[in-house]
Amino acid sequence: MRRWTGAWPVTDQAVAAAGGRQFFGRQRELKALRADIERTGLDTLTGRKAPRARVLLIAGKPGSGRTALAEELAAGLADRYPDGVFRARLTEPGGEPVPTARVAQELLAALGVAEPPGAGEDELAELVRGALADRRAVLLLDDAVDAEQADPLIPDNPDALVVGVARGPLTGIPDVRPCTLGGLDPKSAIELLTSFTGSVRITVDPQAAEALVEECGGLPGAVVLAGGWLSTQPKASVADLAKRLRGLSGDPLTRTFLLAHEALPATASRILRFLALAPLGRADAHTASALAGCSVSAAATTLADFAALGLVSGGEDGQYEVRAHLVPLLRAQLEERDRPAEVQLARARMLERTVRLLQSCRAVTEPEGSPARRKLAGLPRALRFPSAAAGAAWLDSRRPVLLASARLAVADGELDTLARRLVASLVRALTAHRGAEAAAPELYGLHRLVLDVAERRGLHRERAAALLNLADLDAKTGRTKDALLRYRSALDAGRAANDPYATGRAMESVGGSYQELGDWQRAGDWYGRALAQRLARDERADQARLYGRLGAVQTYAGRYGDALRSWRAAAAGYRRLSDLPGYARALSEAARVQEYAGRPEESLRTCEEAVEWARRAQDTRLQAALQLRLADTLDRLGDPAAAGLHRSAAERLLETEPAAYEIRSGSGED
Repeated sequence: MRRWTGAWPVTDQAVAAAGGRQFFGRQRELKALRADIERTGLDTLTGRKAPRARVLLIAGKPGSGRTALAEELAAGLADRYPDGVFRARLTEPGGEPVPTARVAQELLAALGVAEPPGAGEDELAELVRGALADRRAVLLLDDAVDAEQADPLIPDNPDALVVGVARGPLTGIPDVRPCTLGGLDPKSAIELLTSFTGSVRITVDPQAAEALVEECGGLPGAVVLAGGWLSTQPKASVADLAKRLRGLSGDPLTRTFLLAHEALPATASRILRFLALAPLGRADAHTASALAGCSVSAAATTLADFAALGLVSGGEDGQYEVRAHLVPLLRAQLEERDRPAEVQLARARMLERTVRLLQSCRAVTEPEGSPARRKLAGLPRALRFPSAAAGAAWLDSRRPVLLASARLAVADGELDTLARRLVASLVRALTAHRGAEAAAPELYGLHRLVLDVAERRGLHRERAAALLNLADLDAKTGRTKDALLRYRSALDAGRAANDPYATGRAMESVGGSYQELGDWQRAGDWYGRALAQRLARDERADQARLYGRLGAVQTYAGRYGDALRSWRAAAAGYRRLSDLPGYARALSEAARVQEYAGRPEESLRTCEEAVEWARRAQDTRLQAALQLRLADTLDRLGDPAAAGLHRSAAERLLETEPAAYEIRSGSGED
C-alpha cells in the first residue's frame, strides 16, 4: 500500500514509523547504564558523601543511536527523577562546539530561571548548577565535545543524574565509565528495518535482510535510511538494496545516504540539501520554501515526507530537524552540486522571509487601523498571524532558531544589510511581545551582534547605538563600571558619526554612571557638557531635564547655592514648556535644597508654591506628596497644628490615589 503526497510514493509503514518511532534493541546497554547508577562510586568507597551528580556517559559515532539510547534511558527513569529531564545540545549540527554560556542560557530558560542580561559564562553555569541543586532531575548533555565543555554544568547534587553523549571518553570528569555503542544486534536491526518496509518483504528473503543490516554495520542511522529507501522503491527487493550498497565505497552511513539522496526527485533532493543551511538544522515550511524557492504548501508536504523517510525528525508545531549525523553529508552534497551564488541566494531568501515574519509578528500587536496593521493586511496570508497570541506563540517556539539565524547572518559577513534588518526586526518583535525587561537577556546578545556588524563595516552611528543599548543593560544589572566604559566608547563613535543625539545621550549617561558611583564632581562635569550641547541646539525639554540632574548631584555634593540655581533653571525650563507637573517637581526639589541650606522659611514658601502648581496641573499624586513634605517642614518649624492639617489633606488625596508617591523633606542623614 502506498501513499502519494504529491512528490513521490511513501509506504504506509514508513508514515506510521515516522509518526511514532519505536526503540529497538540496546537492552544490554540499558541494563548496564541502570546498574551504573547504583554502582558504588569512588567517594563512597573512601567514606565521603558524593558531592556531585552521578554522570553516565554514552559514547559512539554519529548515527549509532546514542542520543536515542540516552532518551530511552531518561524516559525509563522518570519515576526516580520526578523533577523532569532537561536537555542541551553541546555541538552545532555542523560540528562546531556550542559555547558553554549559550548552553547555560538554554538550560536556564527550560528551568524557568531568570538570566541576568550580559552575564558571563561562569555566572550562567553557576545559575544552572544552583537551579539543579535541589531537584531530582536528569540533565541530558547531548554530543559533548570534551570534559571542559560539560563539567561546568554538572550540579553539586548527588540526587541528580547527568547523562552525557559523546564520541568518546570525557577525560577529566572523574568516576565515569563510558557505555560504548557499536551496531545493533541483527534481530533488532531487522525489526527497525521492518518498521519501514512491512513484514512481507523481510519474510520472503530473511537472508537478504540479514545481509542488508550487515552492510549497514548495524548502525541505526544507516538502517533507517535503508528502510526509507525501500519504502520509496516498492518494486525493489531487499537483496537489490544490499547489492547496491556493496557496490559503493565509504562507510555505511555515507553509502545509505547517497542512495537515499539519489532516489529523491530533483526538487525534493534540492530542498533536502538546502536544509543544511537552516539554523540549528531546524526548518519549518516557511524556511524550507524560502531556501528552495518553492511554495509553502509544497515545502510542508516535502518535509512531512522527509520525516517518513527518516531524513528529518520532529514535526511538532510544524518544525523539523535534520538529523545531526546527516548535516555534514548534506553540506558535502550542497558544495558539490550547487553553485555558491545559488547557495548565497538561498540564504538571502531565508533571511528575508524571516524578517517579514518578524515584522508581521510585531505588527499584530499594534491597534486595529494603525499603519502597521494596514501594512500587515497587505502581506500574503501565509505570512500573517491571526492574533497577537498566535504571534507570541510562534515567537516563543522559534526563539532559539531566530537567535541562531541572527548569529549566522552576522557571521556570514556577506549579507550585513539583511543581518542588520533581521536583528532590528527581532529586537522589535521581542520587545513588543515580551517587554524590554523580560527580553533583556536576548536583547543583550542581539545588540552585541549589531556591534559586530557596525565595527566590521565601520558604521559609526550603528556602533554608537549598539554601545548605548549595551551600556543601558549593563547599568540596569548593576555593572556600572562596564556601562561607563561602553558609554565613553559610544561617545567616541557618536563624535565620529557626527551624531549629536548619540553624543549628547552618551555624555548624559556618562554623568549618570559617575553619579551611580558616587563621584559627584565628575557627574556634574559630564552633565554640564551635555547641557552645553543642548543649550547650543536649543533643545528645551532636554535642557530642563539636565538642569534637574545637575541640581541633584550638586545637592549630593553639598553645593547648595549651585544646586538651587540649577533647580530654578529647571523650573523655568519646564514652565516655558507648559509642563506644569515638571515645574511643580522642580520647585519641590528647590524647596528641599533650601531646607538643606538652613533656610526653612524660604523652603516653606517654595513648597507651598509647588503644591499650588501641582493642583493646577491636576496631578493628585504629586500634590499629596508635596503636602506631606510641607507637613514635615512645618514640624521642623515648630507648627504641629498646621503640619497636621497638611497631613490630613494628603490623606484625603491618598484615598482617591492610593498609589501616590512621597517627596518627603530630607532628614539630617540625607
